[in-house]
Amino acid sequence: MDFKEGEILYFNKPLKWTSFALVAKVRYHISRRLGVKKIKVGHAGTLDPLATGVMVVCTGKATKRIEEFQYHTKEYIATLCLGATTPSFDLEKEIDATYPTSHITREKVEEVLKAFVGRIEQVPPVFSACKVDGKRAYDLARSGKEVALRPKTLVIDEIELLECELPIVKIRVVCSKGTYIRALARDIGLALHSGAHLTALQRTRVGDVRLEQCMEVGDFEDWLSKQEIEDSINGSINR
Repeated sequence: MDFKEGEILYFNKPLKWTSFALVAKVRYHISRRLGVKKIKVGHAGTLDPLATGVMVVCTGKATKRIEEFQYHTKEYIATLCLGATTPSFDLEKEIDATYPTSHITREKVEEVLKAFVGRIEQVPPVFSACKVDGKRAYDLARSGKEVALRPKTLVIDEIELLECELPIVKIRVVCSKGTYIRALARDIGLALHSGAHLTALQRTRVGDVRLEQCMEVGDFEDWLSKQEIEDSINGSINR
């Protein structure tokens, strides 16, 4: 493998890890293996700390392909709790309001989900990496400042209801770049004349890369030690 010339790696991001922490861990082990202070490593498509699943990591010259991967279609499995909301639309923040759910049926959920398929407008969560006047929205939100974000146009290709044990609903979502599943949960709750927030989120696919093809972060150091490393710059091979 030639990490300087560029390699593409697939990881299953662990729960509570930031995307940056995963990249930092990968960079650390590759740098040690190559005997260099630093090597360029980046990821395509941020996952929230409370989300798990497919993370595409590019090294060296392959980091030029990050934008390409970001535009690939993504698939998620999301678990929603109806009848309650949080400021972050997931479990990062405590429940701030509760709503009735007695009027909600499986049939109603299926009907509402159909309305989100296709081209839609979505307002990103205030606890997101979107920039407002050059600052991250989540930094402004966490400091108690008002954050106003504009709606973005995106495409939902598929939504499938996997489980419906009210008030818990599990769905599969296939969508375009820029889709916030937390915001989708919020909007589904509103459409059901109730509230909703995410309790679990897993990215199961990015383009043709599926979760079963991904490496666990804890296995990376051992996997790396067994690889034959090429150095295209110095023309050497490190076994």
